[in-house]
Amino acid sequence: MKKQFRSLLYSFLFVFGAILTACGTSVGTETNISSEVQESDNPKSEVYKWSLGINTTEGSVRDITAKKFKEVVEEKTDGRLQIDIHLGESLGTEQEMVNMVQVGALELQLAGGLFANIVPEYNTLSLPFIVDDYDEAYAVLDGPVGDRWKELASERGFKVLAHTELGFAQITTNNKPIYHPDDLKGLRMRSPNEAIWIESFRELGSAVSTMPFTEVYMALSQGVVDGQFNPPSAIYETNFHEVQDYLALTNHFYWHVNFIMNDDLWNSLDEELQEIIQEAAYEARDLSRAHIQKKDAEMLEILKDEFIEITEPDIQAFRDVLEPKIDSISKTIPAEAVEETYKFLEEYRQAKN
Repeated sequence: MKKQFRSLLYSFLFVFGAILTACGTSVGTETNISSEVQESDNPKSEVYKWSLGINTTEGSVRDITAKKFKEVVEEKTDGRLQIDIHLGESLGTEQEMVNMVQVGALELQLAGGLFANIVPEYNTLSLPFIVDDYDEAYAVLDGPVGDRWKELASERGFKVLAHTELGFAQITTNNKPIYHPDDLKGLRMRSPNEAIWIESFRELGSAVSTMPFTEVYMALSQGVVDGQFNPPSAIYETNFHEVQDYLALTNHFYWHVNFIMNDDLWNSLDEELQEIIQEAAYEARDLSRAHIQKKDAEMLEILKDEFIEITEPDIQAFRDVLEPKIDSISKTIPAEAVEETYKFLEEYRQAKN
């Protein structure tokens, strides 16, 4: 019933958003997910009320990022732009919210990997072991490669304001520790519905189930799946340690968040408001990056007392399984994006050394 309701809701919002785009107007109330603009003779005195959707709960890094953006925007616009944050997929699943932003039915979203289902180039940074550390990830996202991805997103109806942080994924399981890729064979692993991650774990021999993030805790507690993968902060904040016994430190995927808004809406704003929004997004990005790097180290210390065992698997063995399969794992990504990113990273590493 809940899924049927969401489907009906999204269908309505899709049509409604298309109508709004065609009419070039934005209407609604503060409590719904469409913009409210209080008109006046002076365009710069208009008051905008926007919704920002995230799929995680209060206290998560996305929540912290969203609150920083709200704080900066509302302060620098003297309340001209007001942000209403919607937590925990209250507006729809992550994929539904991405689609809503694209058609103009939702103004803002902190979108994770599922954004790449529409802009597949963003999946490049999700390939297993493609970056070794945060500096390499930021060099890609904040440099010419990331700028190119932003341009491609714009062609598909999105303004990418910034790339915020989630961190490196680790593996948790409830039935045995992970020391080697062979230990994952036959395990039922939860994955977001994203081909890169699904195919990677299939190559490792796991049976993969996909489900929204908000359903993972229950699935783990009921034994529907044996394990999952997420950064340490997400593991702790979502209490996965309550229903999992083992944590493996693999750093196999790097995850970031795409701070997106509707491109037509962005282009309709005056330059002053655009500058404030962009600056606020960068401040929120910087906060998220500092928060995750500090928080993940703290969480690992706390999680030592929460898991039966924390392992440091043979990472080279994981690389030996996955890296020869990159061509098949990356088949949903345009080949030129993969080639460009690997070439950039090779040059970046050479220059750094």
